[in-house]
Amino acid sequence: MKKFVSSWSGGKDSCYACMLAIAQGMQPVALLNMMNENGQVSRSHAIPKPVLERQAAAMQLPLITSPASWSNYEAIFIQSLEQIIKQHGINTAVFGDIDLQAHRDWEEMVCSKTGIEAVLPLWQRNRKELVLEMIAHPIKAYIVSCNETMGEHFLGREINETLVSELEAIGVDACGENGEYHTLMVNCPLFTAEIPIRFGERMHHGNYWFIEME
Repeated sequence: MKKFVSSWSGGKDSCYACMLAIAQGMQPVALLNMMNENGQVSRSHAIPKPVLERQAAAMQLPLITSPASWSNYEAIFIQSLEQIIKQHGINTAVFGDIDLQAHRDWEEMVCSKTGIEAVLPLWQRNRKELVLEMIAHPIKAYIVSCNETMGEHFLGREINETLVSELEAIGVDACGENGEYHTLMVNCPLFTAEIPIRFGERMHHGNYWFIEME
């Protein structure tokens, strides 16, 4: 059996990839999230560590968090995989990328360096069909960061069919695969219960909007 670690962003794509991997008969044993340098929020989605811990508890899986800068990200990621292999006996890592070849190349490279397989269950799926499939399963996720094209009024919005139509109307990819927005998963079939979440202040950094969450 393939025992895997989920490369876990806390958002919809990594979660749905984990769901599909399980449906294919694979066994999850841990979640791995790369944090910023201070180890308090996730590097990709700016999700606070306590929220990630609530997700892991809802999935009844251990959460491994690894602080890293962009300069040492690759080295820390490989070290983290080696640690999980040693502690949990994984032979696979599951990623939520859809069609960005450079991301897949990197994921296969870091996995090959540790002797495990990279699996991408969402790979080459139609982006709109994929997000609608997620909604139907069902999942419950909110936008927690987005680019300036979308703007701050999209923060805190739930991913649903109405939202997908609104995104397409302004020329934004339905799945956000190009980094247009990032999400927080609060409920899905893998969770034992929905995670209560409260949103706070909206913040603008660089070319991106973020929302506080707890």
